[in-house]
Amino acid sequence: MKLARLWAPALALTATLASAQNLDMNTGNPAAGLPDHPVRGSTMSQVEARFGAPTTRHAAVGDPPITRWDYPQFAVFFEHDKVLHAVIVRPAGK
Repeated sequence: MKLARLWAPALALTATLASAQNLDMNTGNPAAGLPDHPVRGSTMSQVEARFGAPTTRHAAVGDPPITRWDYPQFAVFFEHDKVLHAVIVRPAGK
């Protein structure tokens, strides 16, 4: 019983000290200010219809075949004919 009398105040103190704080980390939309670029899952024909012909088409490599198309503001990586990633090209030093 003595032990219970000692634990009750310790638990009450811990409960008041263990309150959480919410930190608002609103940094805005991370895609804001980025150039328009293809979204994952788009087909090669959809990308070409929307953005025009790429400046460079790299041959497919590996299995599954991965193809890269370069545009002035981004590079697009395809698996077969579907977009895996679009990587924004930034000027050097930024």
